[in-house]
Amino acid sequence: MEHYIQVCDVEKYYGSGSGVSRAVDRVSFYVEKGEFVGVMGASGSGKTTLLNMLSTIDSVTAGHIYYENVDITALSEDKLSEFRKRNLGFVFQEYNLLDTLSIEENIMLAMTLQNLGKKEILDRCGEMLKLLGIEEIRAKFPYQVSGGQKQRCACARALVNRPKLLLADEPTGALDSRSAQTLLETFVHMNQKFQATIFMVTHDAFSASYCGRILFLKDGQIFHELRRGSKARRHFLSEILDVLSLTGGELSHVK
Repeated sequence: MEHYIQVCDVEKYYGSGSGVSRAVDRVSFYVEKGEFVGVMGASGSGKTTLLNMLSTIDSVTAGHIYYENVDITALSEDKLSEFRKRNLGFVFQEYNLLDTLSIEENIMLAMTLQNLGKKEILDRCGEMLKLLGIEEIRAKFPYQVSGGQKQRCACARALVNRPKLLLADEPTGALDSRSAQTLLETFVHMNQKFQATIFMVTHDAFSASYCGRILFLKDGQIFHELRRGSKARRHFLSEILDVLSLTGGELSHVK
């Protein structure tokens, strides 16, 4: 069976000569359509580098990454840009919202490059505002709302184009417990209702417990994997903490 995403013997090196550092070391794994996959590991384990290569922000030193049998490591810059626009959504810790635009305008901006009609843009934006519970702040500007509301706006902006893959890098890192839980429940809802495929990097065991599968990285290599299956989230969280405690991983924001 062909996998939705395949990462094959990927390596990433930085520097040159005697100053070379190996961030990712011959990593291979797959992601199926509709999966919610988390990646965990201590600082410097290579998890963000891996996400950056999956998102085409960074290039591989060696190896291949396939999206539905398309080798993105072989695409030109122009084709990569088009691929990114059509297939990927991003949620980062920093929000990356434009302060001169309202919450609603920030979300709509993501659709302006998609050649959509005005009605469809308004309808999709309204759907996301409602889904993420931020309808009442649609006319406000980012500096007028809370961190949790900003992150939900960033999430709406990432999801409004219905990307094939949502990439999230420490999305709850700057949020309080309640806002983090709301965002993670939104991810689960999008994953279950719309079959959104999600790839999330986190060092937070609480956030990771919302995933269906977790890859653990150490020194640039995958050394362990956990699957949630039918387990309760609390039980899965306990398993995650057990793995982290054995490997010296960071136990952050355990709620």
